[in-house]
Amino acid sequence: MQFNKLGGSDLSVSDICLGTMTWGIQNTQQDADEQLAMAIDHGVNFIDTAEMYPVPPNDKTYGDTERILGNWLARNPAARNSLVIMTKVAGSGLSYIRDGGPITSHAVEVALDNSLSRLNTDYVDVYQLHWPNRVTPHFGKHWPDRANPIKINKQQEIEGMRDILSGIKKALDAGKIRHWGLSDDTPWGIHTFLTLCKEMNIPFPVSIQNEFSLLHLKDWPYLIETCVLEDIAYLPWSPLATGMLSGKYMNGDRPKGSRWTLVQRQGLFRDKEPAREATARYVEIAKRAKITPSQLALAWCKQVPGVTSTIIGATTTEQLAENLSAFSLNLDESTLKQIGEVVRRHPLGY
Repeated sequence: MQFNKLGGSDLSVSDICLGTMTWGIQNTQQDADEQLAMAIDHGVNFIDTAEMYPVPPNDKTYGDTERILGNWLARNPAARNSLVIMTKVAGSGLSYIRDGGPITSHAVEVALDNSLSRLNTDYVDVYQLHWPNRVTPHFGKHWPDRANPIKINKQQEIEGMRDILSGIKKALDAGKIRHWGLSDDTPWGIHTFLTLCKEMNIPFPVSIQNEFSLLHLKDWPYLIETCVLEDIAYLPWSPLATGMLSGKYMNGDRPKGSRWTLVQRQGLFRDKEPAREATARYVEIAKRAKITPSQLALAWCKQVPGVTSTIIGATTTEQLAENLSAFSLNLDESTLKQIGEVVRRHPLGY
């Protein structure tokens, strides 16, 4: 296992981060215990969760993923100090979480206390803003007809961000969080927070996690360059494009119990023809390289300059073992060249 410094923090994190969003719907407590045991045995010390998990999110299960992780921490208290645990405060849009309101300093305070209680811990290593209050080009909104920056009230957004930071500072001063980070944000969001942090004398964000994979490369190179030069760790989520890059959904297949068999809040917006075509090519490249399609996608993601740690998830220990093994692989020049040819043809599969 390789370890990297997490942005401007003093934390050293494994280049694999164990994602947990399936725990509570697709996975049980026993499944989670087995995944944690396997990941830690492989050297993983980095775990990501969120108050709105599991997914697909709903009012009956939200918070259950943190409860499952908290149950494990209660039974394994000696492991806490060796782990770097991240969680997130949900933004607006979920009526059952703080009436669907935006992230504010008060929301940070309430959400964090609830997360700490569910997690059975006194502190969170990195507390993240799950998504901005403004509409941003994420979750399928990166096309010109989906997000309109002209409609953003800049001063209103900045004042909202300033308010959020006052809540972050309070949490930092109280020792409830050690660092903070962003998720699903943009270069403008990063730089505005950096400016406000300087103004308010608040520590900078240490990380950002955004969707990034062979089928979704919108952050390369501009946002990733921002992260590298501002010492903010870049953490890809969904490096397998919700499982599409594993090849399991090819030809319309929907394996029993897989994520795409569940009701999705925004539908299967990733299931587009360019993504299907690119996936078929990546499956062929993986076959020639004598590795699995998932291993190809993860090994490629790891070697992208600027990637600090990649967030992976699994619903079975067999899948997790396959994914973990990808990070010991080094793709040869021929394989990287073949991947590059597909990337140039399909940089945004969906």
